[in-house]
Amino acid sequence: MSFTTTRRVEFGDTDMAGIMHFANFFRFMESAETDFLHARGLSVSWRDGGVKWGFPRVSAACDFQKPARFEDVLTIAVTVEKLGAKSVSYRFDFMNQRGETLAVGRITSVHCRSTGPDHLESVELTPEMREKLKPE
Repeated sequence: MSFTTTRRVEFGDTDMAGIMHFANFFRFMESAETDFLHARGLSVSWRDGGVKWGFPRVSAACDFQKPARFEDVLTIAVTVEKLGAKSVSYRFDFMNQRGETLAVGRITSVHCRSTGPDHLESVELTPEMREKLKPE
């Protein structure tokens, strides 16, 4: 089972032919990841006890099958493919309002903490996070 969210392709997301620029699929994946995390009571970035926590990306890819066009309403299905000790890997399936698959993307994010501008370290997911992120 996956989480779904929707997003409309805006004029600024497209080129002169009205086709969404490939880089915007990555922006849409990031937005869908944020929606997914918020639905589970989590965030992609937060502060707690003077420490900045977050899930920076360590890998991102997208395979394109059909173009997304201006004013298409895209459904983005987010699935957790792998839950590691410190990381979470997502799959993003993009479909238009006609049910056509447009693209499949993947992102891997690592749970990290930062105690200063030059100090970022990966840390294990807490049991509470693992429970909220575990694939359904």
